Amino acid sequence: MRLVMKFGGSSVADADRIRHCASLVKRFGADNQVVTTVSALGGVTDLLLELAAGAGSGNRVLTHTLLGEVRAKHEIAARELGCEEDIHALLDRLDTLVLGISAVGELTPRSRDAVLSFGERLSSRLMAAALSGQAMTGAEAGIVTDDHFGEADPLMELTLYQVRERLEPLIKSPTPIVVTGFLGATQHGVTTTLGRGGSDYTATILGSALKADEVWIWSDVDGLMTADPRTVPEARLLDHITFAESIEMGQFGAKSMHPRALEPAVEHRIPVRMRSTFNPDCPGTLITDGKADEAIARCVLLLKKVALLNVSGASMTGRPGTAARLFQALADANVNILLISQNVSEAGISIVVARDQLERAEGAIQAKLLRVGAARRVDVNRDVAVVAVVGSGMTGTPGVAARIFTAVADHKVNVRAIAQGSSELSVCFVVSEADGPTAVRALHHEFGLGQ
Repeated sequence: MRLVMKFGGSSVADADRIRHCASLVKRFGADNQVVTTVSALGGVTDLLLELAAGAGSGNRVLTHTLLGEVRAKHEIAARELGCEEDIHALLDRLDTLVLGISAVGELTPRSRDAVLSFGERLSSRLMAAALSGQAMTGAEAGIVTDDHFGEADPLMELTLYQVRERLEPLIKSPTPIVVTGFLGATQHGVTTTLGRGGSDYTATILGSALKADEVWIWSDVDGLMTADPRTVPEARLLDHITFAESIEMGQFGAKSMHPRALEPAVEHRIPVRMRSTFNPDCPGTLITDGKADEAIARCVLLLKKVALLNVSGASMTGRPGTAARLFQALADANVNILLISQNVSEAGISIVVARDQLERAEGAIQAKLLRVGAARRVDVNRDVAVVAVVGSGMTGTPGVAARIFTAVADHKVNVRAIAQGSSELSVCFVVSEADGPTAVRALHHEFGLGQ
């Protein structure tokens, strides 16, 4: 087989973990062609974010302290893996970059990406040392992006061509290849980062370019579950799900891949397997196109730390553009809408947002709708959670909604808002935060997901 293996931050947290991951590459690479990609060491990306912000604000004491933490973490691993010279050289370059930002007193998106890139640059060198292999940046591997620093978009056609040209000869050689996750570069060679899920994105890009048989995402969990086992003790591992189901699960906070990272795999039909470095004999969850099995529902998810806003007023009825004004006001305030529900009378729109964005959302609605008479009032409820039932088997199956709401009603759970997409892949509804776990357990039992 031809495989792309990606290791997350918790899997490469220190030298011992890196050695373990290297042993997995060697084990599965004995009879297969393997390209490896890695995230930054566990916790390092957050350190680098704080370091970049401290340098931009001119806080030299904080900058010096954080540089010391980053240096110590990597030097310890480098000593154990025998690559101190390479790591020292990279850390010295990071020092120079950060001191330059601090001297100017300004952090630009471009310089922030430059600082963040050192997490994966360092981890890839450490992994390459453990494998006696070759480390490459995403740019060196051929990933070219636009200049949207912080969440760059690959120029996909060019990227796939370049990755294939550069890595195809190397993957057939006996020297292991380690590519930095999360990173690319503009056509002018300026380093960029791919944003949330960027290392997974790198893995699926490499897999698509190389026509891999599978992409393996190694993390600290066995795969995707029918529910959070902390809420539902009898939750079980899903051995196979569809791309569409995985995307829905990722949207609702499951430990799935970011939907953006799945796009290359979906387009090129490259199967993705989620596995655990802590339990490598478990085959994990395989994500493919098509239909997984005949089950109506595959999992029940609970999204916490959210808030419900009900925007209402008789003036909204029959008035074109009210929803557009609402959504534009929230977009201008940089608020992401998680769920939308509107009744046919048009007299009210319910939305769910992350709780930490609630104040911005409420302020934007008051300023852009209430003050100009486009709506009459906004009611806020912080004490809510979103329950989602996901499954491709729900599509076209009569009576699914009836089963869902009968099950939660039997457990005295009150539903406050409902949303369902036209794809019928998921049914979502809002309940009180206290009732959330009860609703999840009731639905998990109703659809026999623990069996």
